[in-house]
Amino acid sequence: MSSTAEEKSMKWWQLSLFGVGCTIGTGFFLGSSLAIKMTGPSILIDFVIAAIGTYCVFDALSKMTAQEPLKGGFRSYAKKAYGRWAGFSSGWVYWCSEVLIMGSQMTALSIFSRLWFPKVPLWLFAAGYAVLGLAVVLIGVGVLNKLENILAVLKISAILMFIVIAALALFGVLDGKRGIEYPNSMGDIFPHGIKGLWSAAIFAFYAFGGIEILGLMATNLKNPKEAPKAGKVMLFLLMVIYALSIGLTVIMVSWHRFNAKESPFVIALDAYHLSFVPHIFNGALIIAGFSTMTASLYGVTSILVTLGEEGDAPQIFSRKGRLNIPLMTLILTMLGITASVVSALFMPNNIYEYLTTAAGLMLLYNWIFILASSMRMLKLGMGGKMKYLIGAVLILIAVSGTLFHETSRPGFFISLAFVGIIGGITFIMNLKWGRHKKKVLKPWPTA
Repeated sequence: MSSTAEEKSMKWWQLSLFGVGCTIGTGFFLGSSLAIKMTGPSILIDFVIAAIGTYCVFDALSKMTAQEPLKGGFRSYAKKAYGRWAGFSSGWVYWCSEVLIMGSQMTALSIFSRLWFPKVPLWLFAAGYAVLGLAVVLIGVGVLNKLENILAVLKISAILMFIVIAALALFGVLDGKRGIEYPNSMGDIFPHGIKGLWSAAIFAFYAFGGIEILGLMATNLKNPKEAPKAGKVMLFLLMVIYALSIGLTVIMVSWHRFNAKESPFVIALDAYHLSFVPHIFNGALIIAGFSTMTASLYGVTSILVTLGEEGDAPQIFSRKGRLNIPLMTLILTMLGITASVVSALFMPNNIYEYLTTAAGLMLLYNWIFILASSMRMLKLGMGGKMKYLIGAVLILIAVSGTLFHETSRPGFFISLAFVGIIGGITFIMNLKWGRHKKKVLKPWPTA
Protein backbone atom coordinates (compact mmCIF):
# COMPACT_ATOMS: atom_id res chain seq x y z
CA MET A 1 0.00 0.00 0.00
CA SER A 2 2.99 2.28 0.30
CA SER A 3 4.18 4.62 -2.44
CA THR A 4 7.89 4.62 -3.17
CA ALA A 5 10.16 6.20 -5.74
CA GLU A 6 10.50 2.80 -7.39
CA GLU A 7 6.71 2.51 -7.72
CA LYS A 8 6.57 5.96 -9.34
CA SER A 9 8.86 4.82 -12.18
CA MET A 10 6.37 2.57 -14.03
CA LYS A 11 6.80 2.69 -17.80
CA TRP A 12 3.82 2.95 -20.16
CA TRP A 13 4.26 -0.56 -21.56
CA GLN A 14 4.25 -1.97 -18.02
CA LEU A 15 0.91 -0.25 -17.42
CA SER A 16 -0.37 -1.78 -20.70
CA LEU A 17 0.65 -5.25 -19.57
CA PHE A 18 -0.82 -4.60 -16.12
CA GLY A 19 -4.07 -3.62 -17.82
CA VAL A 20 -4.14 -6.84 -19.82
CA GLY A 21 -3.41 -8.76 -16.62
CA CYS A 22 -6.20 -7.23 -14.53
CA THR A 23 -8.72 -7.27 -17.42
CA ILE A 24 -8.57 -10.83 -18.75
CA GLY A 25 -10.46 -12.71 -16.07
CA THR A 26 -13.21 -15.26 -15.58
CA GLY A 27 -15.57 -12.86 -17.38
CA PHE A 28 -13.72 -13.77 -20.58
CA PHE A 29 -12.51 -17.31 -19.87
CA LEU A 30 -15.94 -18.45 -18.61
CA GLY A 31 -18.57 -15.74 -19.14
CA SER A 32 -18.03 -15.55 -22.91
CA SER A 33 -19.45 -19.08 -23.18
CA LEU A 34 -22.86 -17.88 -21.94
CA ALA A 35 -22.66 -14.88 -24.28
CA ILE A 36 -22.07 -17.17 -27.29
CA LYS A 37 -25.04 -19.30 -26.18
CA MET A 38 -27.21 -16.15 -26.16
CA THR A 39 -26.20 -14.65 -29.50
CA GLY A 40 -24.08 -17.14 -31.50
CA PRO A 41 -21.18 -16.02 -33.72
CA SER A 42 -22.48 -12.44 -33.69
CA ILE A 43 -20.92 -12.16 -30.23
CA LEU A 44 -17.89 -10.77 -32.11
CA ILE A 45 -19.96 -7.66 -32.90
CA ASP A 46 -20.64 -7.25 -29.17
CA PHE A 47 -16.91 -7.45 -28.45
CA VAL A 48 -16.24 -4.69 -31.00
CA ILE A 49 -18.96 -2.53 -29.40
CA ALA A 50 -17.53 -3.20 -25.92
CA ALA A 51 -13.98 -2.41 -27.11
CA ILE A 52 -15.11 0.97 -28.53
CA GLY A 53 -17.04 1.81 -25.34
CA THR A 54 -14.11 0.78 -23.15
CA TYR A 55 -11.68 2.81 -25.26
CA CYS A 56 -13.82 5.93 -24.82
CA VAL A 57 -13.87 5.48 -21.04
CA PHE A 58 -10.18 4.81 -20.64
CA ASP A 59 -9.31 7.63 -23.06
CA ALA A 60 -11.25 10.04 -20.84
CA LEU A 61 -9.75 8.64 -17.63
CA SER A 62 -6.18 8.61 -18.93
CA LYS A 63 -6.41 12.17 -20.26
CA MET A 64 -7.64 13.39 -16.89
CA THR A 65 -4.75 11.50 -15.27
CA ALA A 66 -2.26 13.05 -17.70
CA GLN A 67 -3.67 16.52 -16.99
CA GLU A 68 -3.74 16.15 -13.20
CA PRO A 69 -2.77 12.86 -11.50
CA LEU A 70 -4.99 12.37 -8.44
CA LYS A 71 -4.63 9.57 -5.91
CA GLY A 72 -8.35 8.78 -5.80
CA GLY A 73 -8.56 8.22 -9.55
CA PHE A 74 -12.02 8.38 -11.10
CA ARG A 75 -13.84 9.34 -7.86
CA SER A 76 -11.49 12.30 -7.31
CA TYR A 77 -12.22 13.55 -10.83
CA ALA A 78 -15.97 13.13 -10.21
CA LYS A 79 -15.60 15.13 -6.99
CA LYS A 80 -13.64 17.90 -8.69
CA ALA A 81 -16.04 18.04 -11.61
CA TYR A 82 -19.41 17.93 -9.81
CA GLY A 83 -18.78 18.38 -6.12
CA ARG A 84 -18.43 16.32 -2.98
CA TRP A 85 -21.65 14.34 -3.56
CA ALA A 86 -20.24 12.93 -6.81
CA GLY A 87 -16.98 11.74 -5.25
CA PHE A 88 -18.84 10.26 -2.27
CA SER A 89 -21.42 8.34 -4.32
CA SER A 90 -19.06 7.06 -7.04
CA GLY A 91 -16.55 5.88 -4.42
CA TRP A 92 -19.12 3.92 -2.41
CA VAL A 93 -20.84 2.50 -5.50
CA TYR A 94 -17.44 1.21 -6.62
CA TRP A 95 -16.55 -0.20 -3.19
CA CYS A 96 -19.85 -2.09 -2.83
CA SER A 97 -19.75 -3.49 -6.35
CA GLU A 98 -16.14 -4.67 -6.13
CA VAL A 99 -16.65 -6.34 -2.74
CA LEU A 100 -19.55 -8.36 -4.20
CA ILE A 101 -17.56 -9.22 -7.32
CA MET A 102 -14.54 -10.32 -5.28
CA GLY A 103 -16.76 -12.64 -3.27
CA SER A 104 -17.91 -14.33 -6.46
CA GLN A 105 -14.33 -14.48 -7.75
CA MET A 106 -13.12 -16.23 -4.59
CA THR A 107 -16.01 -18.67 -4.74
CA ALA A 108 -15.27 -19.42 -8.40
CA LEU A 109 -11.56 -19.89 -7.63
CA SER A 110 -12.49 -22.36 -4.89
CA ILE A 111 -14.73 -24.35 -7.26
CA PHE A 112 -12.01 -24.46 -9.95
CA SER A 113 -9.42 -25.61 -7.40
CA ARG A 114 -11.58 -28.55 -6.38
CA LEU A 115 -10.97 -30.13 -9.81
CA TRP A 116 -7.55 -31.09 -8.43
CA PHE A 117 -8.37 -31.22 -4.70
CA PRO A 118 -11.99 -32.43 -4.48
CA LYS A 119 -11.94 -33.13 -0.73
CA VAL A 120 -10.83 -29.66 0.39
CA PRO A 121 -13.77 -27.50 1.66
CA LEU A 122 -14.68 -24.50 -0.49
CA TRP A 123 -14.42 -22.05 2.42
CA LEU A 124 -10.80 -23.13 3.04
CA PHE A 125 -9.82 -22.37 -0.54
CA ALA A 126 -11.65 -19.02 -0.38
CA ALA A 127 -9.82 -18.07 2.83
CA GLY A 128 -6.47 -19.07 1.31
CA TYR A 129 -6.98 -16.97 -1.82
CA ALA A 130 -8.13 -14.00 0.28
CA VAL A 131 -5.03 -14.15 2.49
CA LEU A 132 -2.74 -14.57 -0.52
CA GLY A 133 -4.32 -11.62 -2.35
CA LEU A 134 -4.14 -9.47 0.77
CA ALA A 135 -0.45 -10.32 1.18
CA VAL A 136 0.30 -9.18 -2.38
CA VAL A 137 -1.49 -5.85 -1.82
CA LEU A 138 0.26 -5.26 1.51
CA ILE A 139 3.72 -5.87 0.06
CA GLY A 140 3.20 -2.93 -2.27
CA VAL A 141 2.24 -1.61 -5.70
CA GLY A 142 5.60 -2.62 -7.17
CA VAL A 143 5.08 -6.29 -6.34
CA LEU A 144 1.44 -6.12 -7.51
CA ASN A 145 2.57 -4.71 -10.85
CA LYS A 146 5.21 -7.42 -11.33
CA LEU A 147 2.79 -10.18 -10.35
CA GLU A 148 0.08 -8.91 -12.70
CA ASN A 149 2.62 -8.77 -15.53
CA ILE A 150 3.66 -12.39 -14.91
CA LEU A 151 0.04 -13.56 -14.68
CA ALA A 152 -0.81 -11.59 -17.85
CA VAL A 153 1.90 -13.49 -19.74
CA LEU A 154 0.56 -16.82 -18.41
CA LYS A 155 -3.02 -15.98 -19.41
CA ILE A 156 -1.99 -14.79 -22.86
CA SER A 157 0.09 -17.96 -23.26
CA ALA A 158 -2.94 -20.13 -22.49
CA ILE A 159 -5.02 -18.25 -25.09
CA LEU A 160 -2.21 -18.45 -27.67
CA MET A 161 -1.96 -22.19 -27.00
CA PHE A 162 -5.66 -22.49 -27.80
CA ILE A 163 -5.23 -20.44 -31.00
CA VAL A 164 -2.38 -22.70 -32.16
CA ILE A 165 -4.29 -25.92 -31.39
CA ALA A 166 -7.42 -24.52 -33.05
CA ALA A 167 -5.41 -23.60 -36.16
CA LEU A 168 -4.01 -27.14 -36.30
CA ALA A 169 -7.55 -28.47 -36.05
CA LEU A 170 -8.75 -26.17 -38.84
CA PHE A 171 -6.00 -27.42 -41.17
CA GLY A 172 -6.77 -31.05 -40.37
CA VAL A 173 -3.58 -31.76 -38.46
CA LEU A 174 -5.52 -33.01 -35.42
CA ASP A 175 -7.59 -36.12 -35.82
CA GLY A 176 -10.99 -35.12 -34.52
CA LYS A 177 -14.32 -36.83 -35.23
CA ARG A 178 -16.26 -33.61 -35.75
CA GLY A 179 -15.79 -31.32 -38.71
CA ILE A 180 -15.58 -27.55 -38.63
CA GLU A 181 -19.00 -25.92 -38.36
CA TYR A 182 -18.83 -22.68 -40.30
CA PRO A 183 -21.85 -20.39 -39.90
CA ASN A 184 -23.14 -20.10 -43.47
CA SER A 185 -26.35 -18.07 -43.14
CA MET A 186 -27.70 -15.03 -41.33
CA GLY A 187 -29.69 -17.40 -39.14
CA ASP A 188 -26.48 -19.11 -38.06
CA ILE A 189 -24.73 -15.81 -37.35
CA PHE A 190 -27.70 -14.18 -35.57
CA PRO A 191 -29.59 -17.19 -34.11
CA HIS A 192 -31.58 -14.97 -31.72
CA GLY A 193 -31.65 -11.83 -33.87
CA ILE A 194 -30.94 -8.31 -32.67
CA LYS A 195 -32.54 -9.06 -29.30
CA GLY A 196 -29.96 -11.78 -28.61
CA LEU A 197 -27.14 -9.49 -29.72
CA TRP A 198 -28.42 -6.71 -27.48
CA SER A 199 -28.90 -8.87 -24.38
CA ALA A 200 -25.42 -10.45 -24.69
CA ALA A 201 -23.59 -7.10 -25.01
CA ILE A 202 -23.24 -6.84 -21.22
CA PHE A 203 -21.03 -9.96 -21.13
CA ALA A 204 -18.66 -8.47 -23.69
CA PHE A 205 -18.34 -5.36 -21.50
CA TYR A 206 -17.64 -7.57 -18.49
CA ALA A 207 -14.68 -9.03 -20.41
CA PHE A 208 -13.16 -5.52 -20.50
CA GLY A 209 -13.90 -4.71 -16.85
CA GLY A 210 -11.05 -3.40 -14.72
CA ILE A 211 -10.03 -0.14 -16.36
CA GLU A 212 -10.96 1.84 -13.22
CA ILE A 213 -8.10 0.05 -11.44
CA LEU A 214 -5.83 0.92 -14.35
CA GLY A 215 -6.74 4.56 -13.75
CA LEU A 216 -5.66 4.25 -10.11
CA MET A 217 -2.37 2.64 -11.17
CA ALA A 218 -1.71 5.32 -13.81
CA THR A 219 -0.64 7.72 -11.06
CA ASN A 220 2.47 5.52 -10.65
CA LEU A 221 3.66 6.20 -14.20
CA LYS A 222 7.04 7.86 -14.54
CA ASN A 223 5.38 10.12 -17.10
CA PRO A 224 1.58 10.33 -16.48
CA LYS A 225 1.14 11.90 -19.93
CA GLU A 226 1.84 8.45 -21.43
CA ALA A 227 -1.33 6.99 -19.86
CA PRO A 228 -3.42 7.40 -23.07
CA LYS A 229 -0.77 5.52 -25.09
CA ALA A 230 -0.73 2.70 -22.52
CA GLY A 231 -4.52 2.38 -22.79
CA LYS A 232 -4.53 2.28 -26.59
CA VAL A 233 -1.90 -0.48 -26.71
CA MET A 234 -3.72 -2.43 -23.99
CA LEU A 235 -7.08 -2.29 -25.77
CA PHE A 236 -5.52 -3.19 -29.13
CA LEU A 237 -3.90 -6.28 -27.58
CA LEU A 238 -7.14 -7.28 -25.86
CA MET A 239 -9.21 -6.85 -29.02
CA VAL A 240 -6.81 -8.99 -31.09
CA ILE A 241 -6.72 -11.71 -28.41
CA TYR A 242 -10.50 -11.71 -27.93
CA ALA A 243 -11.39 -11.60 -31.64
CA LEU A 244 -9.00 -14.41 -32.62
CA SER A 245 -9.86 -16.76 -29.78
CA ILE A 246 -13.65 -16.23 -29.77
CA GLY A 247 -13.72 -16.22 -33.58
CA LEU A 248 -12.07 -19.64 -33.66
CA THR A 249 -14.43 -21.13 -31.07
CA VAL A 250 -17.57 -20.13 -32.96
CA ILE A 251 -16.38 -21.71 -36.23
CA MET A 252 -15.20 -24.89 -34.52
CA VAL A 253 -18.38 -25.60 -32.55
CA SER A 254 -22.08 -24.91 -33.07
CA TRP A 255 -23.36 -22.19 -30.72
CA HIS A 256 -25.88 -24.73 -29.31
CA ARG A 257 -23.07 -26.57 -27.49
CA PHE A 258 -21.94 -23.65 -25.32
CA ASN A 259 -23.07 -23.33 -21.71
CA ALA A 260 -22.39 -21.23 -18.60
CA LYS A 261 -20.45 -23.92 -16.71
CA GLU A 262 -17.60 -24.66 -19.14
CA SER A 263 -14.95 -22.53 -20.77
CA PRO A 264 -15.64 -22.02 -24.51
CA PHE A 265 -12.08 -23.15 -25.23
CA VAL A 266 -12.55 -26.49 -23.50
CA ILE A 267 -15.87 -27.00 -25.36
CA ALA A 268 -14.25 -26.15 -28.71
CA LEU A 269 -11.41 -28.66 -28.23
CA ASP A 270 -13.54 -31.37 -26.66
CA ALA A 271 -13.81 -33.40 -29.89
CA TYR A 272 -10.03 -33.82 -30.11
CA HIS A 273 -9.71 -35.73 -26.83
CA LEU A 274 -6.70 -33.78 -25.57
CA SER A 275 -6.50 -34.88 -21.95
CA PHE A 276 -4.35 -31.92 -20.88
CA VAL A 277 -6.76 -29.25 -22.18
CA PRO A 278 -9.19 -29.19 -19.20
CA HIS A 279 -6.26 -28.94 -16.77
CA ILE A 280 -4.52 -26.18 -18.75
CA PHE A 281 -7.63 -24.05 -18.90
CA ASN A 282 -8.59 -24.79 -15.31
CA GLY A 283 -5.18 -23.39 -14.38
CA ALA A 284 -5.81 -20.41 -16.66
CA LEU A 285 -9.17 -19.79 -14.97
CA ILE A 286 -7.52 -19.83 -11.53
CA ILE A 287 -4.76 -17.47 -12.69
CA ALA A 288 -7.29 -15.15 -14.36
CA GLY A 289 -9.58 -15.09 -11.35
CA PHE A 290 -6.79 -14.53 -8.86
CA SER A 291 -5.19 -11.69 -10.80
CA THR A 292 -8.46 -9.79 -11.27
CA MET A 293 -9.36 -10.44 -7.62
CA THR A 294 -6.02 -9.05 -6.42
CA ALA A 295 -6.31 -5.99 -8.65
CA SER A 296 -9.85 -5.40 -7.32
CA LEU A 297 -8.58 -5.75 -3.75
CA TYR A 298 -6.01 -3.04 -4.46
CA GLY A 299 -8.74 -0.88 -5.97
CA VAL A 300 -11.20 -1.11 -3.06
CA THR A 301 -8.53 -0.52 -0.40
CA SER A 302 -7.17 2.50 -2.29
CA ILE A 303 -10.64 3.98 -2.74
CA LEU A 304 -11.59 3.47 0.92
CA VAL A 305 -8.34 5.10 2.10
CA THR A 306 -8.97 8.20 -0.06
CA LEU A 307 -12.60 8.32 1.08
CA GLY A 308 -11.31 8.43 4.67
CA GLU A 309 -8.65 11.03 3.86
CA GLU A 310 -11.19 13.36 2.24
CA GLY A 311 -13.86 12.95 4.93
CA ASP A 312 -16.24 10.89 2.78
CA ALA A 313 -15.78 7.94 5.15
CA PRO A 314 -14.74 7.84 8.84
CA GLN A 315 -11.13 9.06 9.10
CA ILE A 316 -10.13 5.84 10.86
CA PHE A 317 -10.06 4.20 7.42
CA SER A 318 -7.22 6.48 6.29
CA ARG A 319 -5.03 5.99 9.38
CA LYS A 320 -1.95 3.84 8.94
CA GLY A 321 -0.11 2.06 11.73
CA ARG A 322 3.57 1.38 12.27
CA LEU A 323 3.80 -0.83 9.18
CA ASN A 324 2.19 1.89 7.02
CA ILE A 325 -0.93 -0.30 6.67
CA PRO A 326 -4.52 1.07 6.78
CA LEU A 327 -5.65 -1.63 9.19
CA MET A 328 -9.33 -0.64 9.55
CA THR A 329 -9.72 -0.36 5.78
CA LEU A 330 -8.40 -3.88 5.33
CA ILE A 331 -10.60 -5.20 8.15
CA LEU A 332 -13.78 -3.65 6.70
CA THR A 333 -12.92 -4.88 3.19
CA MET A 334 -12.23 -8.41 4.39
CA LEU A 335 -15.47 -8.43 6.42
CA GLY A 336 -17.36 -7.38 3.30
CA ILE A 337 -15.68 -10.05 1.19
CA THR A 338 -16.31 -12.69 3.86
CA ALA A 339 -20.00 -11.81 3.88
CA SER A 340 -20.00 -12.00 0.07
CA VAL A 341 -18.31 -15.43 0.06
CA VAL A 342 -20.69 -16.77 2.72
CA SER A 343 -23.62 -15.47 0.63
CA ALA A 344 -22.21 -17.22 -2.44
CA LEU A 345 -21.88 -20.52 -0.57
CA PHE A 346 -25.25 -20.52 1.18
CA MET A 347 -27.64 -18.40 -0.87
CA PRO A 348 -29.55 -20.01 -3.77
CA ASN A 349 -27.40 -19.81 -6.93
CA ASN A 350 -29.83 -17.61 -8.87
CA ILE A 351 -30.07 -14.99 -6.12
CA TYR A 352 -26.31 -14.64 -5.82
CA GLU A 353 -25.95 -14.46 -9.62
CA TYR A 354 -28.42 -11.57 -9.55
CA LEU A 355 -26.29 -9.78 -6.94
CA THR A 356 -23.06 -10.18 -8.94
CA THR A 357 -24.82 -9.08 -12.13
CA ALA A 358 -25.97 -5.99 -10.24
CA ALA A 359 -22.41 -5.39 -9.05
CA GLY A 360 -21.11 -5.54 -12.63
CA LEU A 361 -23.75 -3.06 -13.75
CA MET A 362 -22.77 -0.70 -10.94
CA LEU A 363 -19.22 -0.64 -12.33
CA LEU A 364 -20.63 0.42 -15.71
CA TYR A 365 -22.57 3.23 -14.01
CA ASN A 366 -19.21 4.50 -12.75
CA TRP A 367 -17.88 4.32 -16.31
CA ILE A 368 -20.64 6.72 -17.35
CA PHE A 369 -19.64 8.96 -14.41
CA ILE A 370 -16.05 8.94 -15.72
CA LEU A 371 -17.25 10.12 -19.13
CA ALA A 372 -19.45 12.79 -17.52
CA SER A 373 -16.52 13.99 -15.38
CA SER A 374 -14.30 14.35 -18.45
CA MET A 375 -16.84 16.72 -20.00
CA ARG A 376 -16.06 19.22 -17.23
CA MET A 377 -12.44 18.36 -16.46
CA LEU A 378 -11.08 18.42 -20.02
CA LYS A 379 -11.12 21.08 -22.70
CA LEU A 380 -12.90 19.11 -25.42
CA GLY A 381 -13.72 20.03 -28.98
CA MET A 382 -16.84 18.80 -30.73
CA GLY A 383 -15.05 15.60 -31.79
CA GLY A 384 -14.02 14.77 -28.22
CA LYS A 385 -17.51 15.43 -26.86
CA MET A 386 -19.09 13.24 -29.55
CA LYS A 387 -16.61 10.44 -28.83
CA TYR A 388 -17.46 10.36 -25.12
CA LEU A 389 -21.20 10.64 -25.83
CA ILE A 390 -20.92 7.63 -28.16
CA GLY A 391 -19.11 5.75 -25.37
CA ALA A 392 -21.93 6.55 -22.92
CA VAL A 393 -24.58 5.44 -25.44
CA LEU A 394 -22.80 2.11 -26.04
CA ILE A 395 -22.63 1.47 -22.28
CA LEU A 396 -26.34 2.31 -21.91
CA ILE A 397 -27.14 -0.09 -24.77
CA ALA A 398 -25.34 -2.88 -22.88
CA VAL A 399 -27.04 -2.00 -19.58
CA SER A 400 -30.53 -1.83 -21.12
CA GLY A 401 -29.91 -5.17 -22.87
CA THR A 402 -30.06 -6.91 -19.49
CA LEU A 403 -33.82 -6.26 -19.48
CA PHE A 404 -34.27 -8.70 -22.39
CA HIS A 405 -32.83 -11.79 -20.69
CA GLU A 406 -34.32 -13.57 -17.69
CA THR A 407 -30.93 -14.28 -16.05
CA SER A 408 -29.82 -10.62 -16.20
CA ARG A 409 -33.10 -8.77 -15.66
CA PRO A 410 -33.29 -9.12 -11.84
CA GLY A 411 -29.69 -7.92 -11.55
CA PHE A 412 -30.64 -4.71 -13.36
CA PHE A 413 -33.31 -3.84 -10.80
CA ILE A 414 -31.07 -4.86 -7.87
CA SER A 415 -28.36 -2.53 -9.21
CA LEU A 416 -30.88 0.32 -9.29
CA ALA A 417 -31.82 -0.49 -5.67
CA PHE A 418 -28.14 -0.32 -4.60
CA VAL A 419 -27.65 2.97 -6.43
CA GLY A 420 -30.89 4.29 -4.92
CA ILE A 421 -29.75 3.45 -1.37
CA ILE A 422 -26.33 5.03 -1.91
CA GLY A 423 -28.04 7.99 -3.59
CA GLY A 424 -30.33 8.43 -0.57
CA ILE A 425 -27.37 8.37 1.82
CA THR A 426 -25.55 10.84 -0.44
CA PHE A 427 -28.56 13.19 -0.32
CA ILE A 428 -28.65 13.08 3.49
CA MET A 429 -24.87 13.64 3.69
CA ASN A 430 -25.11 16.51 1.22
CA LEU A 431 -27.62 18.25 3.48
CA LYS A 432 -25.28 17.72 6.43
CA TRP A 433 -22.30 19.12 4.49
CA GLY A 434 -24.40 22.14 3.47
CA ARG A 435 -25.34 22.92 7.10
CA HIS A 436 -21.73 22.51 8.20
CA LYS A 437 -20.55 24.86 5.46
CA LYS A 438 -23.07 27.51 6.55
CA LYS A 439 -21.84 27.23 10.14
CA VAL A 440 -18.22 27.63 9.03
CA LEU A 441 -19.06 30.67 6.89
CA LYS A 442 -21.34 32.30 9.50
CA PRO A 443 -19.92 35.77 10.30
CA TRP A 444 -18.84 36.75 13.81
CA PRO A 445 -21.43 38.89 15.64
CA THR A 446 -20.60 42.57 15.77
CA ALA A 447 -20.32 44.47 19.04
